Amino acid sequence: MNTAGHSEATARRGLELTPFRGLRYDPDRVGSLASVTSPPYDVVVRPDGLYHLQSADPHNIVRLILPQADNPSARNEQAAQTLRRWLAEGILTADPDPALYVYEQRDGNGMLQRGVIGALRVSDPAEGVVLPHEDVMPPVVADRAGLMRATRANLEPLLLTYHGNGGAAEVVERTVQQPPLLATTTEDGFLHSLWAITDPADTARVQADLSHHQALIADGHHRWATYRRLRAEHPSPSPWDHGLVLLVDTARYPLRVRAIHRLLHRLPVTDALAALDGLFRVRHLADVPLAGALEALADASCAGNAFLLAGDGAFHLIDRPDPDLLARTIPADRPAAWRSLDATVLHTTLLDHVWRIPEDSPAHIAYIHDTAATVAKAERDGGTAVLMHPVREDVVRDLARQGVTMPRKSTSFGPKPASGLVLRALEM
Repeated sequence: MNTAGHSEATARRGLELTPFRGLRYDPDRVGSLASVTSPPYDVVVRPDGLYHLQSADPHNIVRLILPQADNPSARNEQAAQTLRRWLAEGILTADPDPALYVYEQRDGNGMLQRGVIGALRVSDPAEGVVLPHEDVMPPVVADRAGLMRATRANLEPLLLTYHGNGGAAEVVERTVQQPPLLATTTEDGFLHSLWAITDPADTARVQADLSHHQALIADGHHRWATYRRLRAEHPSPSPWDHGLVLLVDTARYPLRVRAIHRLLHRLPVTDALAALDGLFRVRHLADVPLAGALEALADASCAGNAFLLAGDGAFHLIDRPDPDLLARTIPADRPAAWRSLDATVLHTTLLDHVWRIPEDSPAHIAYIHDTAATVAKAERDGGTAVLMHPVREDVVRDLARQGVTMPRKSTSFGPKPASGLVLRALEM
């Protein structure tokens, strides 16, 4: 991805990645590096996943990214105190020299992803350097901003992609031939490895290559919006001018795109289906396992908008929405690719008009990445799971280049970087 079509000034200011002194766990002070890691804060399925991670190790990173207390102020102060204590006790220590970090993820099925972690200059969307593709929820941005202000740290990297295969890629491939700073296998079977790039010539080559590129936010829209808010609060120059990111070159390492599902807490499946009468085709999938239901969803999605509803012990495939319903509920002044997105139909047609679910209310709706967990929670709580089919990456990228944002939580790019392998303290 290059900056063709933008002004010369913007082209000269592409991605600006800066080395930093990473904060890392001292492996001699924790049970294991794997036991202190966590998925990103918005992937942790609460409360089950939260309790599991907290019990894995008393120093698990989840105690910083998802502190537990009675109110936001208390939670943020708790995280700040915990971080200060871990630094004082040597649980977390700063690397001696500023570095860019090469980060690698492998699984047992041949998946390999490599990228570079660094402190990226925070830019506005109008610059065309970092491209968002989803809307954000202001309460989530406010929550993350409060946490970052209190801790004065970037606790987990965002996932950004660019299309390069240039000098940065050469440095990455050469770096991974050396022994890593750390290597650990998490319980999901992923091997995580980290290397430091400290040689000035290598750093300069990475920076020069990236300066010609723009990036797509693959995961971390709320945290990027938080970076922008905090940068605006602090006169430049300041440490808030930069934010912690992982940049993956998808010319070499294409990401996987998965759906993010919805859990409607207060809408039983029977009521959800009754409201669809005459508006969607509804097919009940009797005695079909989850894998088979997802195959049926994939087949139906080839012909148009389709969703799976679950929560009553069965799966219900809904598709073929009434064209008049779509015409009444979907804005006509948006690109055709946006109007036809499943996420658009879900939010503007189903949630807003048919089911009347407030999409920004945690009491009514949750966004969950894990398919089986979404179904299980719906069945346990008596709600409705809405399972989505993933959108193609080329559609996401095309809309982002047009400056068109998708409905919030439309996609899940992965694999996501593990939280807890390297942090950035703003004072170091």
